[in-house]
Amino acid sequence: MKNNSTSSLLTKNHLGPISDDERSAPSDYLDAVKAFSRLTYESVYVINYETMTFEYVSDNPLFLCGLSTAEVLAMGYEFYFKHVPEGDLALLNIINEAGFDFYKSIPGDDKMLYSITYDFHLVNRDGKTILVNHKLTPLLLTRDKRMWKAMCIVSLSHHKAAGNVCIHKQGSDEILELDVSRKVWIKSVKPVLTEREIEVLRLHAQGLSINEIAERVFVTADTVKYYRRRIFERFGVETMVEALSYAVGRRIV
Repeated sequence: MKNNSTSSLLTKNHLGPISDDERSAPSDYLDAVKAFSRLTYESVYVINYETMTFEYVSDNPLFLCGLSTAEVLAMGYEFYFKHVPEGDLALLNIINEAGFDFYKSIPGDDKMLYSITYDFHLVNRDGKTILVNHKLTPLLLTRDKRMWKAMCIVSLSHHKAAGNVCIHKQGSDEILELDVSRKVWIKSVKPVLTEREIEVLRLHAQGLSINEIAERVFVTADTVKYYRRRIFERFGVETMVEALSYAVGRRIV
């Protein structure tokens, strides 16, 4: 049984009927989505806000929660109500309201430049809970520039709790972070690393140890540790795994 706050996920996001000529638009965009899903380790799916269904779901097991792609496709939005804990459903409702209100304020095709990312829990069929990061960006707009279809990417989150809602604009260093309690967007700028800090981060991504990195860049191991601490402080993280996830997610490296 859905309560009012969670069921509004359906009403807030529902696009309503669109014209027949718009609906008959070319669908070859799905071929590009499927090609992308073959190249990434992340889960990929496509939402249709007119029908409140999933048009495509990749076979990556992370998002499937122990189900088959056919089962998730058949569920559509019902998937969230069955596999997201109640507390996180209320959070998703806030995110959806704030996110869609923000998109309405963006003029015309500029909406295509924005993406939103946030974390929430999924519950597998065996009852195990995992925290995932969810990224969403417009895929198709209607003639009157409402979001019709969106592509979503799901990966493991490097955070420790749900939330962490941010909006990014392509080609901009500005980030909008959602204050969930006040339901307002707060502007910030993504952290800027020095060239040496970026180099250390990339070498860690290649699997090199602290000592190996020190030899590669001709500094001491203690200097590499100093660079690591600086990176952690700038990103607000505690481990290199978290730092790498943060940097990739915000296109810093």
